[in-house]
Amino acid sequence: MALDALSDVSDEALLVLYANGDPGAARALTLRLTPRVLGFAARMLSDRTEAEDVAQEAMLRLWRMAPGWQQGEARVATWLYRVASNLCLDRLRRSRPRGLGDVAEPEDTTPGAVARMIEADRVLALDKALATLPDRQRQAVVLRHIEGLSNPEIAAVMDIGVEAVESLVARGKKGLAALLSGRRAELGYEGED
Repeated sequence: MALDALSDVSDEALLVLYANGDPGAARALTLRLTPRVLGFAARMLSDRTEAEDVAQEAMLRLWRMAPGWQQGEARVATWLYRVASNLCLDRLRRSRPRGLGDVAEPEDTTPGAVARMIEADRVLALDKALATLPDRQRQAVVLRHIEGLSNPEIAAVMDIGVEAVESLVARGKKGLAALLSGRRAELGYEGED
């Protein structure tokens, strides 16, 4: 099937099409999901190279399990985030994250040099603050507030209850607030509500 024709097809339907031999479905699903998983892994690991490895491994696992996919049991994106989460946590357990100086600055497309500098400072401050949170709190906060997953989806990814997700997110946000308090002016937030 042509790539344009697949843009409105659900992730689950694309996975079934791929399992039935449609290479266009694999391309469409890869283009749709890989950037999201890569962004999540980069924030979890604070290392772009490690994040690329995690994203690649997660996608490979998706392709391997495609023939056995049971529609209706889980969303493809939720399953993929869970796999990526587990891969990230495994890597974090094996070796603590390296310094943020090893991580490339994310590309910023906002106009104006001042706006780009302020945004880069904000992203760096957030990444540094996230890196200090306990792994599970960081995972919950990133999935909720950066990746935009709902609490039930996060509960499925992390294999915990919704109440536990709410607690992890609340503690993570409180930790971030404490770490970033007093930096509003430095990060260009003066005059903003």
